Amino acid sequence: MTSPVHTAFSAAMRDLPLIAILRGLTPAEAPDVGAALVDAGFQLIEVPLNSPEPLRSIEALRARCAQALVGAGTVLGADEVQAVHGAGGQLIVSPNFEAAVVRESAHLGLVSLPGVMTPTEAFGALAAGATGLKLFPAELASPAVVKALLAVLPAGTPLMPVGGIAPENMANWRAAGAAGFGIGSALYKPGKPAAQVHADALRFVAAWRQACTG
Repeated sequence: MTSPVHTAFSAAMRDLPLIAILRGLTPAEAPDVGAALVDAGFQLIEVPLNSPEPLRSIEALRARCAQALVGAGTVLGADEVQAVHGAGGQLIVSPNFEAAVVRESAHLGLVSLPGVMTPTEAFGALAAGATGLKLFPAELASPAVVKALLAVLPAGTPLMPVGGIAPENMANWRAAGAAGFGIGSALYKPGKPAAQVHADALRFVAAWRQACTG
């Protein structure tokens, strides 16, 4: 049975499949930064676990941004999946593919987006129950890699490049079949004012819309 979280994720992927990666976010910043992102149209928010007090930030974002799906990045172990779930997190994003992380995420009804680079990792992640795939680091790949992977992966597999994504290069990735993107330092850095996050978020939203229509 599809969980409500997966249903919401599918809707977000249809509308605006951009994940805001808030590495270094503090709990004090979380409500205002989250509100700025949601106001710009973002529906997917990730707080990497190597941020200060990430579980508190996830809780704060969930309280302020009820219409968004919020979760954690840099999730490396099944115990961390459980901790994120306990904090109300809904997304589990990793830089790598670890079967135990994907399986625990699936068991808890959470969205799982493990990092992959090769067909072996991609098929292993899907077999373990991944919701979609994070192509990471995208700086080591290219739109041609996305096209090649999608040619052999099951139809409809969401493949999302992460790393080095900017408004200026989104169209080429999208044309190759990228389902969406994870966006990090170009969108948020520690201490960046919420108003500037909002302005940059709007740039990414506009670039995505243009990539889908142009």
